[in-house]
Amino acid sequence: MTEEAGRVSRDADADVTRAHSLAREIFSGIANKWTLLVVTILGERTLRFTQLRGEVEGISHKMLTQTLRGLERDGLVERTVHPTVPPRVEYALTDAGHALRATVYGMCAWTRLHLEHIEESRERFDRARREQAGAASGR
Repeated sequence: MTEEAGRVSRDADADVTRAHSLAREIFSGIANKWTLLVVTILGERTLRFTQLRGEVEGISHKMLTQTLRGLERDGLVERTVHPTVPPRVEYALTDAGHALRATVYGMCAWTRLHLEHIEESRERFDRARREQAGAASGR
């Protein structure tokens, strides 16, 4: 292997490693209940902070702020400040945010499609575990 080919191979490996690391970071940021709820709600319309907080039941001011900042940082939400007194701030999904919302809906559709199978599997698994635990305790 030439020196140039070796460098290209190492660069490609580094790019793959960086991409995997970034993907894990992004997935951990979006795979929480608040992010998914915010993305779902903002997919319907542009909202101000207080409106959004009213739509996301149970979210604290601090958690909504953190969630929106993370989504904005990742380019999934656009924050628009209107020069009024007091300033009016609105949040909307970007094209990437809408694509994420479509992906989330696809996951929801998958869940609905396989819900019965998953519930039956869980019941079978839990029943077998209880039976194993009972046998192990000498019952």
